[in-house]
Amino acid sequence: MNQRMKDAGRPDSVLVTGATSGIGLATALLLARQGRHVIGTARSQDKADALLRTAHAHGVSLDAVIMDLTDPASCQEAVARAADLTDGGPHALVANAGMPLTGGITDVSERRVRKVMEVNVVGTLRMCTLVLPAMRRQGRGRIVTVSSAGARIPAPMNGWYTASKHALSTATHSLRMEVRRHGVQVVLVEPGTVATPFWDRAREDLSAFGEVHADADVHGRAASLFSRIQRSAGGPEPVARKIAEALRVPHPRRRYTVGVDAHLGAALQCVAPLWLSDRIKTRVFALHTPAATPPAHIRQAKGN
Repeated sequence: MNQRMKDAGRPDSVLVTGATSGIGLATALLLARQGRHVIGTARSQDKADALLRTAHAHGVSLDAVIMDLTDPASCQEAVARAADLTDGGPHALVANAGMPLTGGITDVSERRVRKVMEVNVVGTLRMCTLVLPAMRRQGRGRIVTVSSAGARIPAPMNGWYTASKHALSTATHSLRMEVRRHGVQVVLVEPGTVATPFWDRAREDLSAFGEVHADADVHGRAASLFSRIQRSAGGPEPVARKIAEALRVPHPRRRYTVGVDAHLGAALQCVAPLWLSDRIKTRVFALHTPAATPPAHIRQAKGN
């Protein structure tokens, strides 16, 4: 074990959750290029191996640990493994892992709602809880949670996801105030639109409702909108750079909002009356058009 890994809590040791794709992967690679000791989490051995190969292809090295964010024991094991790799615990946690959930509020099953809340809120905060004891002992540390600009900008067909991110954002603000006296700094990052596999999964969610659904026309228009957004969005690198900044500067901002769309959307939500905000969003999602006639089997079910 090299000296870097022996010195517990050094600012170059970072645990990055969800490091196999999107923002997490971009962040892990950037931090590794900056000379930090990165421990990235992956949900399976295959994904962990792919992460290591990707790092090698980019000319950097990092460690990978297996973790299922919905499994408390798996989270504990991952943090224990990270503690072994750093001989005490990483100086910083980038709590990035999350999952999308697309569909109308009444479309999504309770099982899937519980899953997105478990991943985006409970599991993420569980990781914060698990790394904090070592940080308190060291009298220093830094936690960065990756939420979403959508947490402040509710929109149709995305309500459960943005609800989970809003919960994460408010909990992050509370945590920051609670642990500051222990020398631990907590930072919230709110990315705007980023071209990641998120959008592919979002379209998969919408297609799962099927063509016979009463709102199939709405789902189809939303899927087309998401495709356009993905094509026009930039990559995750600007978000990774903000996360790296939040870890590097002595006095980070409490919140980093990343992307022009994120800033404009948040401003609109703050200053525009709700009726205007609603009108803009319903037009974007083409919800201002009359509802299509439900399929026969749905009309019959409603009549019964």
